Amino acid sequence: MKPVHYWIGALMLAFSLVNYFDRTILSVAAPGMMKEFDLTPTGMGVVFSAFQISYTALMTPGGRWSDRFGPRNMLAVVGIGAGLLTALMPLGAIPGLGIWIGVIPALVIVRLGFGAFTAPLYPATGRMNANWIPSGHRTRLQGLVNSGAGFGGAVSPILFSAMIARYGWRTSFVFAGAASIALGLVWFFTVRDRPFAVSPTQPEWGPLLRDRNMQWLIIGFAAVDYFEYIFFYWLFYYLGEVRKLSPDDTAFYTTIPFLAWVVMMPAGGLLTDLLIKRYGTKKGMRAVAMSCMTLSVLCLVAALRAPDGNTNTLVALLSLAFGFCAIADVVYWSAVISISGTQVGAACGLMNTGGNLGGGIAPVLTPMIASAYGWSAGLYFGAVIALIGLFAWLFINPQKTVPGTHSVQP
Repeated sequence: MKPVHYWIGALMLAFSLVNYFDRTILSVAAPGMMKEFDLTPTGMGVVFSAFQISYTALMTPGGRWSDRFGPRNMLAVVGIGAGLLTALMPLGAIPGLGIWIGVIPALVIVRLGFGAFTAPLYPATGRMNANWIPSGHRTRLQGLVNSGAGFGGAVSPILFSAMIARYGWRTSFVFAGAASIALGLVWFFTVRDRPFAVSPTQPEWGPLLRDRNMQWLIIGFAAVDYFEYIFFYWLFYYLGEVRKLSPDDTAFYTTIPFLAWVVMMPAGGLLTDLLIKRYGTKKGMRAVAMSCMTLSVLCLVAALRAPDGNTNTLVALLSLAFGFCAIADVVYWSAVISISGTQVGAACGLMNTGGNLGGGIAPVLTPMIASAYGWSAGLYFGAVIALIGLFAWLFINPQKTVPGTHSVQP
């Protein structure tokens, strides 16, 4: 690894961290905004969902654009565009566009724009990884980049709450957006798409969609994201309302699983690279992904059986369940980079589209099951879905490149 590799990796980690910070700060500001504008929880939920709609819809096109126009340009667009929409969040309120069309529709428009600009983020980092990083270091690098999501989600409640207390929510959104814009500019002026000149890639959808490896990666990743999104959306509620922790304890203990994500994801990436070097790509990736999904499911089952009052054991097991799943998550990303050759951006976009479709179901289906059969049943069902992400690896061969492409070797 050369200094330029570390610089690119550090900037991509920063993109992941800053973007997840900007994604989650609306939930921190939401209680105050709901009181200020007399919004209902259902109305605010519509605003939250707007991001997921545009983000998922444009994920695959964002991957294609990363191949066609280069990840340097696309990540600059992500940083500057998503930062601008974050800074414009106050304009969706009153005073602002909310005066003319209502606060909820105005905030939905801004949030849809934010999701659209964010969509190319991870496909573009995958493309950049394939272009620049030596093959024996790709999984650990992608693990480090993806871990920024957990860190951004972990720090946003504490940091953005402090910013709101000092500057108010409107100015705080502007500051958060400005940081993303600055990062996009630094990226654009300090990196290039490849260490050597090459013609742009024209994505070929047919070979990707017909490839069995690609199909199983999409199916398996959808299952992994379903499992993870339960933590993203319902962990706070589960600890506070189901396990009856105090508000302060709920906030504190909710952070710990996300910190486990931050630590375990890059560590798992490093382990995967080491096993690939020793046993080969197929055996190395399969061993890590399947064992970690197994451990994740077992830890969740054990956590659900932890007695009330034993909070430390409960949260430790939930953290391990989330962390082991995070390791399997990054192995999926490494596998799609491995098989897709010159179509990395498009392939990453397809896989992550499947992931977000699976993840988008979890926030709705989990409470539906819980309302009928109890929260343990909703979470046990998530564990069953996670097993699909485990068994998918019986059909995935990350050594086999999609026909019609060739491997990318920086």
